[in-house]
Amino acid sequence: MKALVNTAVDTLEYKDHVAPVSKSGEELVKVEYSGICGSDMHAFLGHDVRRPTPLILGHEASGTIVGGRRDGVWVTINPLNGCDTCSSCRSGRSNICNKRQIISMPPRPGAFAEFVSIPSKNLLEVPTFDFLKLAALTEPLACGWHAARLGLRAQDAPVSDLKCLVFGGGAIGVGAALSLRAMGVQDITVVEVNPLRLDTLNGISGFEVSDGRDPKAAAPGSVDLIIDGVGLASTRASACELAKPGGVIAHIGLGSGEGGVDVRRLTLQEITFIGTYTYTPQDFCDTGAAIFSGQLGPLDWVETRPLSDGQAAFDDIRNGRAAAPKIILVP
Repeated sequence: MKALVNTAVDTLEYKDHVAPVSKSGEELVKVEYSGICGSDMHAFLGHDVRRPTPLILGHEASGTIVGGRRDGVWVTINPLNGCDTCSSCRSGRSNICNKRQIISMPPRPGAFAEFVSIPSKNLLEVPTFDFLKLAALTEPLACGWHAARLGLRAQDAPVSDLKCLVFGGGAIGVGAALSLRAMGVQDITVVEVNPLRLDTLNGISGFEVSDGRDPKAAAPGSVDLIIDGVGLASTRASACELAKPGGVIAHIGLGSGEGGVDVRRLTLQEITFIGTYTYTPQDFCDTGAAIFSGQLGPLDWVETRPLSDGQAAFDDIRNGRAAAPKIILVP
């Protein structure tokens, strides 16, 4: 099969690769669409020791089952697999299983390839072929859905009364904003600093858009819930400043691991800081259902490119030349 292989820092090669062989309990999926995630970019830049080269990246995918009793069924892939036996897995939180595995991280190759093997329980059926491209958004949108759900769960006021802000106009940030809207929040602002992406975000209904410095920018101490989909010291610092007394910060971005948290203000103002990682299996299924029912809108802000052009796509994202919140590669 053909695959896009991360062979060195800043280097992706479209090349022949051995096709996966499904183990017991797994199914082979012909990948139709596979999105580029921020974690793929971290690996591409050499910033993720968990993803050593050479490695096939990619974990946001949809496709068609090949062989077996479900041959030809359209599916979207939950790439996260827990051990099924620990207390986290038994409570439905396999996302924090200590033995969790995810495709695109050893020992499981990713979905920037023609085929990938996945446990059957990790495959969510897609109702019609027309949804197959959007189904590749289930994984990143589920991250935003999970953060929105946990952030809203920590609130005291009615959901419809909350003022919410999301840092980051990529798929996770947009997904979080659209999830908040689907969950009943009315006042939502997405903060994005890339002018190209700002233009795209202004065309998406369901939330306001700001660069953080314009008249629509939130005032310090005014926001009930902040979702940080970027995860830099600067966005954490802004979140601590903007959160109102008793407010909530849901932190999902993995931009960097240090700095920005004002522990003194969090303590004195009883601001809740929640780390949110990926999604639970139920979040993944709920996000898929929301996509297929239209609750998250038309999701027409996606750009598709051939898998063979993967290097150029990564370069464009790295250099701020990608206007779309999500680029999806097509094998």
